[in-house]
Order: sequence, then C-alpha cells, then structure tokens
Amino acid sequence: MHVPRFSLPRPSLFIALAALVGLTTHATAATPGIADEKPADGPSVKVDQGYMVPYTVRIPGTDIEFEMIPVSGGTYQMGSPDSEEDRNDDEGPQVKVEVAPMWVAKTEVTWQQYKEYMRMYSIFKDFEARGERTVSDDNMTDAITAPTELYDPTFTYEYGEEPMQPAVTMTVYAAKQFTKWLSRITNQQFRLPTEAEWEYAARAGTTTAYSFGDTADDIDDYAWYFDNALDGPGLVATKKPNAFGLYDMHGNAAEWVVDLYSEDGYARLADKQPVDAIESVQWPETPWPAVARGGSWEMDPPDLRSAARLASNDDDWKSEDPNFPVSPWWHTSDPSRGVGFRLFRSLEPLADEKINLFWDANDEETKDAVQSRIQGGRGGWGLVDESLPEAIEKMDN
Repeated sequence: MHVPRFSLPRPSLFIALAALVGLTTHATAATPGIADEKPADGPSVKVDQGYMVPYTVRIPGTDIEFEMIPVSGGTYQMGSPDSEEDRNDDEGPQVKVEVAPMWVAKTEVTWQQYKEYMRMYSIFKDFEARGERTVSDDNMTDAITAPTELYDPTFTYEYGEEPMQPAVTMTVYAAKQFTKWLSRITNQQFRLPTEAEWEYAARAGTTTAYSFGDTADDIDDYAWYFDNALDGPGLVATKKPNAFGLYDMHGNAAEWVVDLYSEDGYARLADKQPVDAIESVQWPETPWPAVARGGSWEMDPPDLRSAARLASNDDDWKSEDPNFPVSPWWHTSDPSRGVGFRLFRSLEPLADEKINLFWDANDEETKDAVQSRIQGGRGGWGLVDESLPEAIEKMDN
C-alpha cells in the first residue's frame, strides 16, 4: 500500500521512592538520575548536584520500564542555514539558543507505555461511579483527562500496535496529559520538549542536516522512513542512536513539541538572541497548527532532517473522525499515523506556573472541546498522584 507523503525527597526516603518508581541507576543521591560520583563507564554530565547519569523508570503498578539519558546543556544555532539542501523557509532565520541540562527518553513513547495511560479512561469512570477520588474546583490542578476509547481502532492501529512500536495519532493535548499523569504518579517532572530543546537533542552536537552528516547516504542505518518501512513504523531502538544515545530522532514517529507553528519560522526570536530554550516557546492560542519534529516512517529523507518541521492540520488530520465534535484526544488520518512523542525532563524542575503550560491545554478551543465531551458523558476527569496506582489495585481487588 502506498502511504501518502507530506512535505524531592530526603536521602533516607530514596530507597522507598526507588521501590515505588522502579529506579535502576548508578545514582546514590536523592534525585533520580543523579550520582555522587562519575560512573566508570557510560554517559554522564557534571552538574552542581553531582553527575547526571542514565536511569530507568518503571511505571508504578506495572513492569513497564523506559530509560532516560542525560544531555548536557549548551548553546547552538536552531534552524537550518540558507545553504542546506532541501531547506524550507520555515526553518529560519537561524537563532542562537541556550539549552539547560536535561534528561531525554532513549526512545519515543511506545504503545506499551501509552496504553497504560489509555486505561485511565475506564478507571476514572469507575472511580466516578463509586464516588471515590472525586474531582472538584479545589483539586482540579491535580486532575487530568484520559483519552476516550477508540471509536474505530483501525484508524490508529492499521500499521500495528506492537508493544515496542511508537504510539501514534494522539493529539498534542493528549500527549501533554500523558506527561502530567506520568509525572504525578512517579514524582518526577516529565514533559514534552520545546522546539528548541528537541532540535538540540536531535542534533547531538552536530551542525549538519542530519545528526550523521549532510547527506542521507547512511539514513538506512539511523531511521525508519518511507522507503524502508512500507509496513508501518519499526520497533523503537532498532536503528543506530545519535551521539547522545537517543534512538529514532530521525524518522519512525515524528514527535510533538509544545510550540505553535508559524510559517515565518523563528523571525520573532531574531532580535532576542541568545534565546533561552524554555522561554523561546510560542504558546498556542489555537489547537493547531502545532509542531512535530523529526519526520516519520511515512516520509522521505528531506523531511527527517534535524531542522525539518511538520505543521499539524486538524481539518485534515481528523477528517475521518466519526465523532461530533471531533475528539480532542485523537487524530485519525495521515500523516498523524506517524506522529507520536518523546519524554523530556529538566535538571532543574520548572515552577508550577510554567510546568502547567506544558501539561494542560493552552487554548480556549481545546478547553471547550474537552468540557463539551465531558458534559456529554464521553470523557472525564481523574486525580493523579502517587496514591493512584495503589487505589487502582484496591479497586481491581
């Protein structure tokens, strides 16, 4: 089939926390991913707190794990130079960006991980029916929505739902709510990246069109894309990683960032250089066009370049949605079946006012759509905190 192509706690409590979250790391300090001493091997980043190191998180109440990789801070040029082959006008002007140290997930979020979040829809409905863990105006900041059950799974799963395939077709709002859910139950601040952070992680210190060079000659070694993935996305981490140890930054699934897309690229930042990567965000005032980066298995190599941008279009991406109004959690149509996301975590946690921008809806249209679905019985709120997994276990028993 031809697929369309498109241009914390005190040290004495760390053991208990590690047991809850499922940490496996070289770290000996109280902060997950921080070690007191430089490890003998593997990546590490020297910071004031010690050494940032790779660490593994287990989703509480499950055996599902994922790995976070330390990425040092630095300054780089975001966007592509005028001389780059296949460059698009929305990739410039290049601007100097300062990026703080962070951890980045080794792979894109997989169906194995995302389906645990999808389970929350029926779980929240059960709590609501029991009159337990009720959401009110007083605790709304601790609540999330979960994606409604798929009306027609063939839209989302036509090209696979293997546990280690990247999860796809969720809206950027649903991806943000996933990161809030995961953050609350693990007591770690996960989120989507800014566009500037994503490109910094993808480039991995390079200035070339791809993290492996200026041409696509070696792309089969690094990416699932249209010519080598005709049957759908590949399993994550089956190609080579970039220099930071991150897999599938080119291809497989394009990855959501929090920024609103604009055709004039980074012109609004040109007079503000150097720009802080967090403060560089153009926060959405409408649900779309949002930005996805990295290109997908449906696309050609030029769309997988480190600076390439994909703008969402809800009119097209939800054109086959049978719901009215259309879902704020799901897309149905290409290229959304190649769009997923990846987890990021700052070394220094963001203040509540800032992290809420990463977790919750920013625009009134999305807020109204969610509320409309909930009022119609096709959605619901649920409280998320470290006690949720235990509450679910008790309910199941």
